[in-house]
Amino acid sequence: MPATLLTAEVDEDQAQLDYYAADPITLGHPAPSLVSQAADALATAQRPLVIVGKGAASARAEDAVRKLVEATRVPFLPTPMGKGVVPDTSPYCVSSARTQALLKADVILLLGARLNWMLHFGQTPRFAKDVKIIQVDISPEELHNSVKSEVAVHSDIRPFAEALTAELAKRKFSLQPASHPWWKTLQEKQTANAEFVKAQSSDTSVPLNYYAVFKAVQANIPSDAIIVSEGANTMDIGRGMLLNNLPRHRLDAGTFGTMGVGPGFAIAAAMWCRDHAPGKRVVCVEGDSAFGFSGMEIETMFRYKLPVIVVIVNNNGIYGGFDKETYNDIQSAGDVTLCTPPTALSNEVRYEKMMEIFGETGHLCRTVDDIQAAVKKALAVTDRPSIINILINPQSNRKPQAFNWLTESKL
Repeated sequence: MPATLLTAEVDEDQAQLDYYAADPITLGHPAPSLVSQAADALATAQRPLVIVGKGAASARAEDAVRKLVEATRVPFLPTPMGKGVVPDTSPYCVSSARTQALLKADVILLLGARLNWMLHFGQTPRFAKDVKIIQVDISPEELHNSVKSEVAVHSDIRPFAEALTAELAKRKFSLQPASHPWWKTLQEKQTANAEFVKAQSSDTSVPLNYYAVFKAVQANIPSDAIIVSEGANTMDIGRGMLLNNLPRHRLDAGTFGTMGVGPGFAIAAAMWCRDHAPGKRVVCVEGDSAFGFSGMEIETMFRYKLPVIVVIVNNNGIYGGFDKETYNDIQSAGDVTLCTPPTALSNEVRYEKMMEIFGETGHLCRTVDDIQAAVKKALAVTDRPSIINILINPQSNRKPQAFNWLTESKL
């Protein structure tokens, strides 16, 4: 926008507000024949799956989507910013068996979700070769992207979900988690993965791993907090460990996987909270590399007195760094620019000391007790941001992945 527009003033009675006072936009309803086709596909599926995208959150379709899931008991996966449309704590959420659910599903209902890199473009080997896609989207240009949908529905999510729920009720369609083979397959995988996460998150040895960090953060932040997250492993592991039970309460790197958006998102969220939800907290969980892109936005948070809690999960690198001894050996081996990998960051950077620029004190954490105390102190602050710098094992990693091509595509 030109500077003249940004600095211009106009009398309120001369503003053309009638443009914005029109009748509410009428929701786009689905063609009944397409609803019937979608119901047929789901009702005859052996392994159905619902994927709830951020489009469902933007459409404010949470009530309708929750009723659909609860009535049909079809397992669902949320996309990162679709989290909370149906609570992460729902018994029908199978995020902990995500790989198995995507790979084995024979019919998938996409509710406002794109088949982009976050969903592996709907392609093998992540998806079954003959999987049938039911795609529902308000944007017709999204239909048939990446793969051709079996049923493509141009509609708002809410009226479609309501119509589909009614149509499936006529067919008395509902899976029984206690006995259906598909549910048994997913529950076995959930149990196995839960054991891995429990073991990792219970390991509080120093230096900490990601899972122990996220368990401590999750246990101490408000359940209705808006979570902003970005990074490599920080964002990926955090999606499963930091829960959302309310819609539109998670912001992350999004469709384009853009690093550096976190602090800006957190500022916008905190400004919204100030006007619309006083007392609601914003927790910005950053990888150390991601924080480096936009870390000086901490000044903006101070300037506007925004109580954003910035949590930096510091592993000395992008995906992984080096311990102090190894880092020093690499640095002394010769030309620093040739010997130091570009994904390795400086060892144990004291990001929390940025608070001292503004006459305040940050929090350096090495243990779970440190994290608990730091979060408690940060929640007590209501007129400025806080920085919690958590030093973790540079070699801490996520659960081994069967499909590493996703990681390569992100880079």
